[in-house]
Amino acid sequence: MGELKHRSLATVQHRLRDQVAHQLRAALIAGELRPGTVYSAPGLAADFGVSATPVREAMLDLAREGLVEPVRNKGFRITEVSDRDLDQYTEIRALIEVPVVGRVTRTATRAQLEALRPIALEIVEAATAHDLVGYLEADRRFHLELLGLSGNDRLVETVGDLRKRSRLYGLTWLDEHDQLLPSAEEHVELLDVMLAGDAEAAEACMARHLGHVRSLWAEGREEAARLL
Repeated sequence: MGELKHRSLATVQHRLRDQVAHQLRAALIAGELRPGTVYSAPGLAADFGVSATPVREAMLDLAREGLVEPVRNKGFRITEVSDRDLDQYTEIRALIEVPVVGRVTRTATRAQLEALRPIALEIVEAATAHDLVGYLEADRRFHLELLGLSGNDRLVETVGDLRKRSRLYGLTWLDEHDQLLPSAEEHVELLDVMLAGDAEAAEACMARHLGHVRSLWAEGREEAARLL
């Protein structure tokens, strides 16, 4: 019985850490936690109304994702991503995702592609509901599951890592100015083109989508910086 209680307590602690990590990601997306700034676990814990332990554990999870970096005896610094970094990440993603989408269009079954439609619609729903965390999570799942149809797990891991490093800044501003919905709807458009079997058009659609996302990054970052 004692072992079961211990297991139950561990589950509760894990869930609390996940909840805190979710809130931290939301704060990063909203720009409430600013790049280059160091935040202490006790200070953030006071804001969240929890102990420092789950905050520290959540920040370590974010550090593994490249979102923050530990600063000895001080806390965690929100990592900064330059425009040059974003350009390079986008270029690598395009080199990978554009031809892979063409290949998947030729090889995937209709059932495999249709299985992605609920996620594509989830992206649109999240953008419509102004759910930024939900938007990014659904967007991540769509792109990685689509690439997963290639059968190359290492390729999926590589793009997943690039996505973590090239997270959106200024997303709140873009949402407030109705700039996210057009990007969200491009996922449905891409899926329809792939289902039509037009590999060349699918590649063009993916290239346009990635370019659109990069332009949104630039617009959002510039406006967010102007408002600081």
